[in-house]
Parts: sequence; C-alpha cells; structure tokens
Amino acid sequence: MDARHVDEGAWDKAMILKGSQRSGAKSLADHLMNDRDNDHVQLLDLRGFMAADLHGALSEAHAISKATRCKQFMFSLSLNPPQDHIATEAELRNAADRAEQALGLNDQPRAIVVHEKEGRRHAHVVWSRIDADEMKAINLPHFKIKLRDLSRDLFLDHGWILPDGLATYGNKSPLNFTLAEWQQAKRQGIDPREIKQTFQHAWARCDSQIGFKNALAERGYFLAKGDRRGFVALDVDGNVYAIAKWTGIKAKDVRAKLGSPDVLPSVPQTQAEIRTKVSNQIRSYIANIKAGHKKQLTPLREERTHLIKVHRMARQHLNEDQAQRWRTETKIRSDRLNKGLRGLFDRITGAHRKIIKVNMHEAKQCALRDQTARSDLIQSQMQERQALQTRFTKTRKKHKQERSHLAQTIKRSLKRTTHVPDQSRDTPRRTTPGLSMDR
Repeated sequence: MDARHVDEGAWDKAMILKGSQRSGAKSLADHLMNDRDNDHVQLLDLRGFMAADLHGALSEAHAISKATRCKQFMFSLSLNPPQDHIATEAELRNAADRAEQALGLNDQPRAIVVHEKEGRRHAHVVWSRIDADEMKAINLPHFKIKLRDLSRDLFLDHGWILPDGLATYGNKSPLNFTLAEWQQAKRQGIDPREIKQTFQHAWARCDSQIGFKNALAERGYFLAKGDRRGFVALDVDGNVYAIAKWTGIKAKDVRAKLGSPDVLPSVPQTQAEIRTKVSNQIRSYIANIKAGHKKQLTPLREERTHLIKVHRMARQHLNEDQAQRWRTETKIRSDRLNKGLRGLFDRITGAHRKIIKVNMHEAKQCALRDQTARSDLIQSQMQERQALQTRFTKTRKKHKQERSHLAQTIKRSLKRTTHVPDQSRDTPRRTTPGLSMDR
C-alpha cells in the first residue's frame, strides 16, 4: 500500500452496511465514478489490481472470472454513516476492513470509492470474489446477517441508540420503499417518503373503509377498487397507488380492516369522477404552486453548482500540490542513499539500514500530514455544503406545507361539488365565488 494511505484513530461513529453479489464491471464502475449526480467522487483505495483506475481494475476482475464458472464475481458494499456525521478516510477504511474480515474476503483485490451528495458522505467498497490461487469464487454464506450484525456491533461499541431495523433484527422500516415506488413518486415531483407517510398516517387514523376513504380524501387521494379486487388510491392527476404497497401492510390485513372493495368505484370510474370534480381553477392553482416551487429552488441549485465547482477545484489543487511535494520529498529521501563504492561501504557499516529507517519514518509522517490536510479541507467544505443543504431542507419543508394546504383546498372544493343541497324550483342555486365548479 502507498505510504500516504495511513489509517489512524478509532472508529467513533456508527455505520449502516448494505451489500450484494453482482456482475457488470463497466456499469458498476460508471455508477461509482459518476460525478454528475454527486458533489464529489474520490477513489480512496485501489488494492490488488494492476490497473490504476476503477474501470481497469473491475475489468481485470471480470477477465479473471472468465476462467471460472462464477457469474457474480464481485461483492459490492455501501457504507452509510449517520446523517449528522462526516466520516473520515480512516473511519471508512476501518469499516471496510471489519466488513472484509466478517465476510471472509481478506486480502482480496479491493476498491473504495467515496461519494458526497446533499451534505452527506458515504462510501462504496468493491471486492473481487475470485481467489486467484484457487481460481474459484469465494463463497459468502449469510452475508446479509453478518453485515447486519456488524452494523449492530458498530452501534453498540460506541453507545449509540440502535435504529429500529437493527434493534428488532431485520424488521423492515416502513420507510424502506422499493425502487419501483421511488421511481413512481419521483415522476410526480414529490418525495416518496412524503407520499408513503400520507398513506400510513391515513391508515393509522381509521378503523373502517369509510374512515380510511375520508382520511385519504383529506390529503387529495381517492379510494377505489383495483383490477385484481384489491384496494388502490388515485391522486388528483389519476395516478394509481396500491394501498398494501404504500402503507406497508399485507394485502390480507388490508382486506380484514377495510372489508370488500366491491362497493367502491373502479379505477376508470374514479378517474372520470376526479376529472369532473377538479375544476380548472384548482388545476391552475396546482400548476402555479409547482412553478413557484421550481422557481424558488433555482437559485439554491445554482449556488449548489457553484459551490461544488469551487470545492472540486480546491481539492484538485490540494491533490496536485501534495503530489508534487511527495515527489520532491521522495527524491530527497532517495538521494540520501549513496551508490557505488560508498553505497557498498554504507551497507557494510549499517549506515544504509539506518537511512532506510529514517526515510520510512519521514515518509509515514509526511503521509499523515497530507491525510490530515485532506481531512481538514473536507471537513471545512462539508460544513459549507451542510449549511446550504439546511436551506434546501427548510425550503422543501415549506413546499410540503403548501402542498398540504393545497390538498385541503381540493377537499373543500370537492365537498362543495359533491354535497350540493336540493334546490326547489323557486330557490335560485347559490355558488361560492372563486371555487365554483360550474365555470
């Protein structure tokens, strides 16, 4: 290992570990080195490969696997520190080392890539599973349980409160939604956690189908019967959400609480009903709020882009300065070693060994100095990035409140339309200015 890669200090925060066996060397390298979706990307460690870059290293792993029958020749692990902790290089290496021991991947070729995004810092570790001596894949039995236990140990070692998912040994958090749920919510421009919480809060508030239907209506969702006789909900744009999936409740438990969906309108009927109920005025209001939210986030996004650019330049300059200084210092240390007859005399007298010892000590100190400088710069930049992310969070919280208000407005408008009192022939029908659905 390069002498500049010096780990020091003890692990002082907890970390969640998630891993998987996989193939796809190029796609994984592309994802890990993607600097478009991350503020910063750093190849922290590359061990046991001939190549000096991640794409080349993972291609080597793929080439070696061709001599075996193993398809998933890599093991990929994500290291996710807590929200409020800025992980250091030493901490990330320590977590990777402990995972390596737990999984039985000791001394296997390994790469560590650090990502920074939205004020958070996390890392990805990739090992080759192919034992080059035996030319076979290393078996990884029960790796999910081992990583769960290691995550739990890291929490307990330092007295941190266990998250529910670790405290209950595997109970899935209701906020751990699937990729399909995430993608569906992202298409709507709303954080999927907000959507999922809406369904879960409505579920917790009711004890019957009518109660659940009303609770959803308060938030701008409409209960309906799905194609497979299940319960679904539609938003004001007619998008369909499966109740069991978005509440995190088993389908049989949904039926036990809500009864039969046959009394509810079908999805096409509900979509038609929504189209007739939601006025153009409300749709314009929705469009205006969405446009306003986008406009309010624009300057923050521009500031984020500028900050990322400045931070990247500062890190690049530091890396270049440290690399130049390292080359200069290495030459100075090398020049201390005499050559020729004088070098032979130094070996005989033991002077050569003393110089080597001094050089190694100086190299280690210089490496530690450079690592400290990198950590100081990262800490400073992360504090700036987190301050900006706090402003993002406050703005998005305000937007969420405005969307909640919008849902209440839609409910009141729908209520006025649905519950129009009977009118006699002699009594003129009254309308409410600004919310009339007859316009």
